[in-house]
Amino acid sequence: MDRDHHHPLIGSLRRRLADGALSRRAFLRRATLLGLAPAAAYAMAGLKAAPAAALLSESHRGGRLTLGMRIQPVADPHALNWLPAANLVHQVCQPLTWTGFDSVTRPKLLSSWSVSPDLRSWDLFLRRDVTWHSGRVFTADDVIWNLRRLLDPATGSSAHGLMQSYLLADGPCDACDGPALWDAAAIEKVDDFHVRLNLRRPQVAVPEHLFHYTNVMLDPDEGGRFGVGANGTGPFALADFAVGEGAVLQAQHGRSTFAACLDELRLIDLGDDPNAAAAALVSRQVDGLDRCDYAVAEGLADNPGFEVHRTATTATALLQMKVDMPPFDDVRVRRAMRLALDPDAITRLALRGFGVPAEHHLVSPAHPDYAALPPMGRDLDEARRLLAAAGYPDGIDIRISCKSWPAWELSAVQAMVEQYAEAGIRAAIEVMPAPRFWEVWDKVPLAFVEWAPRPLGFMLLGLTVRSGVPWNSTGFSDARIDTLLTEAEATLDPAVRQGLLRQVQARMQEIGPMVQPSWLSVVTVMSKRVKGFRLHPTTLLSAGDYGVAS
Repeated sequence: MDRDHHHPLIGSLRRRLADGALSRRAFLRRATLLGLAPAAAYAMAGLKAAPAAALLSESHRGGRLTLGMRIQPVADPHALNWLPAANLVHQVCQPLTWTGFDSVTRPKLLSSWSVSPDLRSWDLFLRRDVTWHSGRVFTADDVIWNLRRLLDPATGSSAHGLMQSYLLADGPCDACDGPALWDAAAIEKVDDFHVRLNLRRPQVAVPEHLFHYTNVMLDPDEGGRFGVGANGTGPFALADFAVGEGAVLQAQHGRSTFAACLDELRLIDLGDDPNAAAAALVSRQVDGLDRCDYAVAEGLADNPGFEVHRTATTATALLQMKVDMPPFDDVRVRRAMRLALDPDAITRLALRGFGVPAEHHLVSPAHPDYAALPPMGRDLDEARRLLAAAGYPDGIDIRISCKSWPAWELSAVQAMVEQYAEAGIRAAIEVMPAPRFWEVWDKVPLAFVEWAPRPLGFMLLGLTVRSGVPWNSTGFSDARIDTLLTEAEATLDPAVRQGLLRQVQARMQEIGPMVQPSWLSVVTVMSKRVKGFRLHPTTLLSAGDYGVAS
């Protein structure tokens, strides 16, 4: 497709915007996904372009920034399942795209992209000025190697769940060396700076999938390794790293296209205790935190030396039930688990005003394709009736596994346990340190698991409930939901996609494997010495843009 011409659907989007049938926000997201430059999309929507990273004065350049952040193992960046580890990786290795604070996805290592009218051919154009720290030019061969590795089931990446419906064949391929691509030309090299994705079926969210936090570009020469000295394209290199203790990242001045304002970024693991994080801030052991407990933000809100940053998100936490283990193998029990709870009360008690109630179907009111359903509500009588019909007239005994940080999660689980008791659901709590929890979160019968935000309503569903994907830890499988998700992913029109997701949402409330009480806001605290910081909904850092006042 000619990059000098707009996608043919842009005209339709502009007409719907002018007629009031499409919000400006929805127009921005749809138009930029179709390859329209963000500045042009903002202009068409009659909006001022979103601000770029703050330009720091010379007095704020150089020096060291020290942040508190959990330092977790990084065995394979493509197979990570927690954000703090990804946060470390992203300072060294980068994704092809970046979904910004305004939820608009922009090129990062790409210069642009274009898509065919039928949404089945995506042309990815690489920046020509990007080099690895080693000095080698970043090319299409690097992109193709990384995409194939992300899609290889042996890697165990959650990206497999996002991309399998449009890049992979149905079922495994014993004869394949790597991923079972649906076609040999599914990932095609056009030239050294141009990769074409030829999709099995239409897909609207390719640029947003490329930003998924596992989807960084690793140096093929290192075979997926990440550690001290790992090659990357980002503004920093990892100079020191100790799990549970800390990490040191040094700016690659002159060796990276993406220049850092800092000279050094130090990360210190402060553990799970909110009091330790607050003390480290007040004593100036750290300049800020990647994310903090709500109590820390409340405690320092009036301190003149600090600034509290808050961002509403589509992040959430789910009580996930293994559907191949009793009693959760019975859909009546799973529905009873939802009906026995009052999400409003849990959100109020646990999130202290930093979130909104959810509806047990994984699509947020903030998503452009959300469909409002009649309130599910708490119904103790119906919950007890369903348990009795499933063969549990005297109730059930369960154990909920959760982690000790962030503290709101344990507060939420405790509130759930109290409410469950009224329905005859007797729940014990198993609290684990975060590193231990992430070793077993997908193995225990019942776990309370936090999930990072996704910009479109079908994305978290595709990661967690689509049949057979790596992060479907519950074993849930429903052919109707699979079909509806695939149709939604191929649908650009938000109104049509909303109708498809309405069916998914209702079915999730009826038979789904999750209990979802709340949508989260994320918060953190930074010293006012820190310049250029904005809290991203994912909590991913852009440390190359930060500075420190002397």
